Amino acid sequence: MSERILMKGNEVIAEAAIRAGCRFFFGYPITPQNEIPEYLSWRMPQVGGSFVQAESEVAAINMVYGAAGAGGRAMTSSSGPGISLKQEGISFLAGAELPAVIVNIMRCGPGLGGIQPAQSDYFQAVKGGGHGDYKVVVLAPASVQEAYDLMMEAFDISDIYRNPVMILGDGILGQMMEPVEFREYKPRELPRKDWITNGRKNHDGKKNIINSLFLDPPAFERHNLKLQKKYENISLHEQRAELLDCEDADLVIVAYGSTARIAKTAVADLRQKGLKVGLFRLISLWPFPADLLESVIHKTKGFLAVEMSAGQMVEDLRLNVEGRKQVHFYGRMGGMVPTPEELAKKAAEIIKGL
Repeated sequence: MSERILMKGNEVIAEAAIRAGCRFFFGYPITPQNEIPEYLSWRMPQVGGSFVQAESEVAAINMVYGAAGAGGRAMTSSSGPGISLKQEGISFLAGAELPAVIVNIMRCGPGLGGIQPAQSDYFQAVKGGGHGDYKVVVLAPASVQEAYDLMMEAFDISDIYRNPVMILGDGILGQMMEPVEFREYKPRELPRKDWITNGRKNHDGKKNIINSLFLDPPAFERHNLKLQKKYENISLHEQRAELLDCEDADLVIVAYGSTARIAKTAVADLRQKGLKVGLFRLISLWPFPADLLESVIHKTKGFLAVEMSAGQMVEDLRLNVEGRKQVHFYGRMGGMVPTPEELAKKAAEIIKGL
């Protein structure tokens, strides 16, 4: 077993990118993710990579587009307002089918909001925050170790499907320090990048061109249909969730990221009191782990969605439950973090009414 090292979440995300083969980072400062570019500013040159602090978030995401188009593993990171500014570029990446990794360490909003943690960027991430019919694979780590593991996977997933992947964390995950093991990662089988713009001619004698502009409607519809088929394939193969005590649960708490860790403590406390409560922790936010949820729906009497938001993930939960069971919601906003005691109290109240 390799050595475990105490590190901050943001720094682990940055080191994971290096170990995953990322050699291009483009970003712009914003709290609470600044340790990512700070770490990469000295670490990236050590491995022969390029670090650029761009003049803006808009510039940064378009630099990612360029590096990805040339075949490099590229990434950017930001938070809330910065991710909003990158949305046009993310749409371009998806439309041109370019692999890239985007990290969002969420802060509270709307507007400039504050620097405290939140989960109110869920809609922005999973619904395609930019223009057009596109999807971004969204993974939500709940620990520093999982942040490392999912970052390693994110680059492979991005290359396999030629699609942007977003790591959606929050200020708690980014700033906390936990032991992490930089364990060996077995890469997935990756397709050849025979589409990159490296000046070479392809099989029909023409040079590759990367573009997301289509002026011919029938051709663009065919491209969109191709994208939708790809998203169906991703949804079939990349759903992820962790189930805890769901087999006999009268109530299942549904949460992700830092909130799921708090919910896990609440579940343990409620179990000690004899209340049958389970936890369904989303790891993939898109694709939503609908197939895994289906195995739980018929076993439980109801669900409690818990988020650091006014209620966003709860909408996808309700869509998938389809009215078959009650779906309740508990949320905190503005940087307020729910406590295990709050969640246990809310869950106990719901169980009484089931």
